[in-house]
Amino acid sequence: MSSVGGGELLFTKPLTLSCIPKVSPFFSSFSSPPIRSFSPPFLSVSFLSSISTSSLPLRCYAASSPSETEGEDFLDAEEEDIESDEEYAFDPDALELEAKHAVREYSASLSHQLKLEDEASDQKDSSRKQKRSKSTTRNIPDHLLPRVAIVGRPNVGKSALFNRLVGGNRAIVVDEPGVTRDRLYGRSFWGEYEFMVVDTGGVLTLSKTQANYSEELAVSTTIGMDGIPRASREAALARMPSMIERQATAAVEEASVILFVVDGQAGLTAADVEIVDWLRKNYSSKSIILAVNKCESPRKGIMQASEFWSLGFSPLPISALSGTGTGELLDLVCSGLQKIEGPEHRDEIEIYVPAIAIVGRPNVGKSSILNALLGEDRTIVSPISGTTRDAIDTEFTGPDGQKFRLIDTAGIRRRAAIASLGSATEALSVNRAFRAIRRSDVVALVIEAMACITEQDCRIAERIEKEGKGCLIVVNKWDTIPNKNQQTATYYEQDVREKLRSLQWAPIVYSTAIAGHGVEKITVAASTVENERSRRLSTAILNQVVQEAIAFKPPPRTRGGRRGRVYYCTQAAIRPPTFVFFVNDSKLFPETYRRYMEKQLRSDAGFAGTPIRLLWRSRRKLEKDEGKATRLQANIAPRGGKLALAT
Repeated sequence: MSSVGGGELLFTKPLTLSCIPKVSPFFSSFSSPPIRSFSPPFLSVSFLSSISTSSLPLRCYAASSPSETEGEDFLDAEEEDIESDEEYAFDPDALELEAKHAVREYSASLSHQLKLEDEASDQKDSSRKQKRSKSTTRNIPDHLLPRVAIVGRPNVGKSALFNRLVGGNRAIVVDEPGVTRDRLYGRSFWGEYEFMVVDTGGVLTLSKTQANYSEELAVSTTIGMDGIPRASREAALARMPSMIERQATAAVEEASVILFVVDGQAGLTAADVEIVDWLRKNYSSKSIILAVNKCESPRKGIMQASEFWSLGFSPLPISALSGTGTGELLDLVCSGLQKIEGPEHRDEIEIYVPAIAIVGRPNVGKSSILNALLGEDRTIVSPISGTTRDAIDTEFTGPDGQKFRLIDTAGIRRRAAIASLGSATEALSVNRAFRAIRRSDVVALVIEAMACITEQDCRIAERIEKEGKGCLIVVNKWDTIPNKNQQTATYYEQDVREKLRSLQWAPIVYSTAIAGHGVEKITVAASTVENERSRRLSTAILNQVVQEAIAFKPPPRTRGGRRGRVYYCTQAAIRPPTFVFFVNDSKLFPETYRRYMEKQLRSDAGFAGTPIRLLWRSRRKLEKDEGKATRLQANIAPRGGKLALAT
């Protein structure tokens, strides 16, 4: 292989993949012509595409061209291996099925390793909810559904009721106040009605002192606030209640029905009275439902709810945890909603909307990026570490009309730091962030420009790669870099590539979220990454790339003279692109050679911004599996019209 002209590659020897149909002596003596030139990733495959392999069993072997320096010993060993390989016959269709089976096995094993302890129950709830809604809902877009806002003072069970209505464990529920801060949306339905439920943070009154703020919101002014002056900490803490109330007000403004939740066990409080006065004064035109939560006993619930008649609304005793009274509550909710008709063309295929998860360490600007993309204060931005708790899902339409689902997440701390905090909420927030990575398509890993890349950033990067998600690296707060010039970005990228080795393939975007500079590049890069992640190579082109890589650098030989051979290669899956190599023995392909093959696939076929997986299937394993299947089938005999094991 030599370089010719304008960077094209000239091959002076035939392809190293020899595919010979067993039924025709004409094809057995046919040799493939040399490939003239190609411009990656669009390769010349006229020879491979001219032979139909869909119906003919093939016997294929990879014959690496020996170098002139290896002499006669090399040729003898090669001929001995070829003789044994020529007897290996297979059907391409069967190998395609085997490749899909290998991908399923690998995915199941990897998912088991990465599964969180409480994820199984959540998946059951969500899957049950999806099955139920599939036959009931009418694929109405989220922005067209009526809103139902849940409001109340802190720690009355708003998030528990939210989880009960939408199904699953979308919101963090902990027996401590101030857990929910941002608006959290979820779809729900009851009968023929479908609507969006909005969870909000606890509404605090302005009469409270700063000490009460800290207690109600469970905010620490010391942990995670290193480098921030004391005055700035106190100012940020003082602004927090008003920011939470602003989020709750936004939810109430867009809602058709307001669920005002109170605590039946704690009884009527002054804060409840102030919230009712606020609702009656500003939103008397909306449907307001008073739900008395934590009434697990129906008999005691009536007594507990009677205290709240003085608020001027009919109290309804419910229990968000056990579900008591939620049916009557949903009847009242639907009575205040307008029924939304579904689209005229129900058979229309729903457009796939990729999800972008924004992850990173605390205080790197994740929420600022989300707000800058949306053009509104969708989430609370504060120098207080750990402001974001839940994973916030938001629909977004880019300038080109491409729709995305943005997921803002909590800052991912080290396990040791979480243990030192001793907060269950912090641990749950990190778990939610990891789950956001799992249910996303593309992950935007945000790092701070002036901060060093830490070990925690590397661990997050490794998790993204293991999950098989597309990724782009967002260098936020780029304006803080002093004395920038044309080479600054180049040197910075080299440093990032060196430290985040597991994301060598990820594109890098520079932004300043506070000023709104460069944030539009994030969605453009994410769209490109998703396209690459969903791309599929034809089998002919893939085998062309693989065999050219083998011709350029054959697998290393063992001390016994054996060399690895590739019989067939196919792309068995997308998202992420997964390639299955059928070889004589996978042990003959060391990790260094597998990395070389991945590098060649990327250089010749692209796949920027997405991890690719290479699975290696040994011929011995395939023959062993076929032998087991044959023996099992031979041991099965019919008895009385049924299949039974022969004794």
